[in-house]
Amino acid sequence: MNKFIHLKVHSEYSIIDSIIKIENLIKKIKLFNMKSVAINDFYNFFGLIKFYEESCKNEIKPIIGIDILINNDFDNNNNNNYCYLTLIACNLLGYKNIISIISESYIKSKKKYNKYPIVNNDILFKYKDEIIVLSGGINGYIGKSIINNNNNNNLKKYINLYLKTFKDKFYLEISRIGLKNEELYINESKIISKKYNISIVATNNVIFINKNEFDIHNIKILINKNIHGIKNNYTVNQYLKSEEEMNNLFLDIPEAIINTFEIYKRCNVILNFDKYYLPKFYKKFKSTEKILYRYSKYKLYKKINEKDNNIDYKKHKIYYDRLYKEIKIINKMGFSGYFLIVMEFIKWSKNNDIPVGPGRGSGTGSLVSYVLNITELDPIKFNLIFERFLNPNRLSMPDFDIDFCVKKRDFVINHIINKYSINNVARIITFNSMTAKSSIKDVGRVLNYPYGFINKITNIIPNIPGMTISKCFKINEFMNLYNENDEIKYLIDVSIKLEGIIKGIGKHAGGIVITPCKITNLIPVYYDNIYNCYITQFDKNDIEKSGLVKFDFLGLKTLSLIDETIKLINIRYNKNININKISLSDKNSFNLLKLGLTNAIFQLESKGIKNIIKKINPNKFEEIIDIIALFRPGPIKSKMVDNYINRKNKKEKIYYPSMDIKSNILKKILYSTYGIILYQEQIIEIAQKFSNYSIIEADLFRIAISKKNTKEMRKQKEKFINGIILKNNNMNYNTSEKIFNIIEKFSGYGFNKSHSTAYAMIAYQTLWLKSNYKKEFMLSIMNLEINNNSKIINLIKECNNLNIKINKININSSKYEFYINKNNEIEYGLGFIKGISENIIKKIIDNRIKYGIYKNMLDFSTRVNLSKIGKKNLEILINNNIINFEKIKNINDFINKYFNISKQYFNNINNKQINLFKNLI
Repeated sequence: MNKFIHLKVHSEYSIIDSIIKIENLIKKIKLFNMKSVAINDFYNFFGLIKFYEESCKNEIKPIIGIDILINNDFDNNNNNNYCYLTLIACNLLGYKNIISIISESYIKSKKKYNKYPIVNNDILFKYKDEIIVLSGGINGYIGKSIINNNNNNNLKKYINLYLKTFKDKFYLEISRIGLKNEELYINESKIISKKYNISIVATNNVIFINKNEFDIHNIKILINKNIHGIKNNYTVNQYLKSEEEMNNLFLDIPEAIINTFEIYKRCNVILNFDKYYLPKFYKKFKSTEKILYRYSKYKLYKKINEKDNNIDYKKHKIYYDRLYKEIKIINKMGFSGYFLIVMEFIKWSKNNDIPVGPGRGSGTGSLVSYVLNITELDPIKFNLIFERFLNPNRLSMPDFDIDFCVKKRDFVINHIINKYSINNVARIITFNSMTAKSSIKDVGRVLNYPYGFINKITNIIPNIPGMTISKCFKINEFMNLYNENDEIKYLIDVSIKLEGIIKGIGKHAGGIVITPCKITNLIPVYYDNIYNCYITQFDKNDIEKSGLVKFDFLGLKTLSLIDETIKLINIRYNKNININKISLSDKNSFNLLKLGLTNAIFQLESKGIKNIIKKINPNKFEEIIDIIALFRPGPIKSKMVDNYINRKNKKEKIYYPSMDIKSNILKKILYSTYGIILYQEQIIEIAQKFSNYSIIEADLFRIAISKKNTKEMRKQKEKFINGIILKNNNMNYNTSEKIFNIIEKFSGYGFNKSHSTAYAMIAYQTLWLKSNYKKEFMLSIMNLEINNNSKIINLIKECNNLNIKINKININSSKYEFYINKNNEIEYGLGFIKGISENIIKKIIDNRIKYGIYKNMLDFSTRVNLSKIGKKNLEILINNNIINFEKIKNINDFINKYFNISKQYFNNINNKQINLFKNLI
């Protein structure tokens, strides 16, 4: 039996036609004892990295390819007469050439992924080197020409051109999957093969793994049909056949099987995941390292001399030493340009009135970030550790997650595209998978089950992250439905098989990549013609594996709230508030916090955290940092929260393991958290100051024990205990082990203090605004949430709790948004009303502003064309008491009466007739 390799397989990333998950494919290939497999998804490399890694992990050689549509310009340049080709990379150059082919095709046609571009020969031939081409079988140019009996001269031209271009890398592709005219095509292909000396190769156009999955596949196609409008031309034979099955299928053409193995031997793509491609700062300095050093030093000088920062003169050396240490590490790791890039776009954002958060994640622990105004938190003041962010012994890319005002984030992204060139910047793709609920709904829809029948099942499924259909079997009601109804059983069984399959793609809201060269030299992209930018074909995880630097521009509505509130305060009171310079010990803020009036306060408004706040009774900013770190499932389940509360309220003794040896080291580290290891930074500090670790080793120690790897834990335990004994002469083994065990216990719950501090700052800023300028704060949040009825209702209740008067909704005083009137009262916003468009409301308001208040319903109906508003919208206005000029006995009669008056009036106006109603108004 001849060895066979599948050279034509579509994975689930060929969204239009496959249900194959990569891990399931590799398992089956391994089961078949095959050495290799190709994936050539349709027009994309979405799953390439995952396929490559999964194959290598299982000692299967990955063959990298792609299916495209080609217009060969042999039939009067008819773009509708396109045909298929399969491109396979022989090596790294071939892989890069395929990237160029698909990327340039998308870019030139400026079409999104579901409107596939047609590749022209000029692009294909430009990047021909080290690419194997399969002719496309029955759907290729040769196949179509044979079946349609097309011009024989054109076919000769095509064959000669492709042979001249690709030489022995051009193969005639045949398959036997049960399509019409298949044997006619195969017989003619054999003749062409001999005549032109072209090797012939067998494929099976695999789109599902097992033969019994054909019906499941058909259902998936029907689900996608609404999206892509595709034809269902698939057969039951397109499953992953064994070597024996494929040999039996082509007993008459054994060379077609043999040639699959010949292609396998010609393909050796080795991807390198150890190289990084750092973006270059837009200004071409000779040395970004020197620029970072000089500018950071200058900015630190300014910081320590600003009175508002209150940096003690005695600590100046500490700041400079820390700065030099950080810069040395940053420059050594090659990240100087990265810091300058982040500094520039944050500076640009602030200069262009785009609110930026004070920090996020471990980057808040960097003094360089602070002096460059990337972050707004002094890491020395808050005892934050730089090595938690960057560690020269932990090779990973720096990762600043930056919060921007959600309304203006896209302005920043567009600025970066303009600054670094559209060719060097791309937004990051996301994949949308079929969830537990969506799979049941989609399958039910294509099986023509009634909506009520489908909803009966989906309503049982909890709306919680990570919920799967399998988990639903633990719910009695779900299990009963499954066992009692055969139709429901079938629907659920099918849905389970499709659950998790990729259904579509999207764009990461704030994820972007900046490359040091043309991005298509490194990764494949497609083009988004709505946003006029490139989108990567790799998701954020595969972007990182490819060595590219991603930037996360996260949209935070709270920043919009802070910004809008401050602007309102500054206008009303002629102030110039700098929210980053407010006192962190404001009494009003802590009084409001203790009262539990934290609705609309960032991170502090849930019922659970309010309960913790009440018990802790915080009176300093550091305790807000702790509260945010404590309110997580781990600390709550482990009773860490209870320990913290009891120790703070002196109901439980604070104990430090090192008390046994009269050492104050642990006490100093854990004093602020009442002897509890709450933060990852505390673990680092203990390993450094109590054992014999350098701070760099201490960070690696933190990572090792948090991962709970038994072998590594044993190694770290020995090193940690020996380090304690070496550093502390009076420490015995048992006490040392006790300290290690405590660290090990809490390592899984430890939180990133840098992140907690940054978010505590945003929480405090909203708290300060609410407690000191409650009316302006509540007005701003209500306008931000004006389209969210349930939130507005809760915010109005909060206004009542704060003794803020809100006037009733009124057509003659309300505007679209909430606002503060001359009497210092809040007027209702008409935009709150659900079911009526903003455009209609604004037209009503504009008329009132221009011509004065509406005197009565007749006045309203002759100034506002009710025909353009519509009866349904008029009913909404009446039911919400916006129109309340008179008592209404019968709403339908009332609407019809004034609808007819309005219609007649505006008809008369249009016909230039006399206003019959002017004396009645």
